[in-house]
Amino acid sequence: MSAPDGSPVGAERSIGQLFASATTELSALVHDEIALAKAQLKQDVKRGAVSGGAFSMAGAVLVFSLPMLNFALAYGIRTWSHWNLAICFVLSFAANVLVAGLLGLIGVVFAKKAKKGKGPQKVAASMKESAGVLQNAKPHPRPELPGEPAPAAIEAVARSSS
Repeated sequence: MSAPDGSPVGAERSIGQLFASATTELSALVHDEIALAKAQLKQDVKRGAVSGGAFSMAGAVLVFSLPMLNFALAYGIRTWSHWNLAICFVLSFAANVLVAGLLGLIGVVFAKKAKKGKGPQKVAASMKESAGVLQNAKPHPRPELPGEPAPAAIEAVARSSS
């Protein structure tokens, strides 16, 4: 079994190797966060497009179907009920307004969902949290072994190798 960088598990890794591994992991995390933000933004745009489409359909139904539908429905009501023709036309108009109102309601629901979607804000909060954790991270103190160099010597080697 080996560590992500290919070294055997349990083997001591140098500070440079640890720093390189941490940098790689942080870079992957940032790329994943950006991909998540793009996916969430795409979903919000899609919801907005559905909302706009529903509003457009409501307008199109109201504009293009009213004349033909009103005549057909009014004469159908007149034939069925023998009411005054004016009342039949009012009832047919009310039916068309009801259909347009239903489509408009669907548009409002999807518009609220698109507005409520806080994909980018969630990602920004997650990235701030990750950065806060990394800023406050402190290395664990390691016990000094008799054969190990002093910590100051390790820092000097780490600075010179980077």
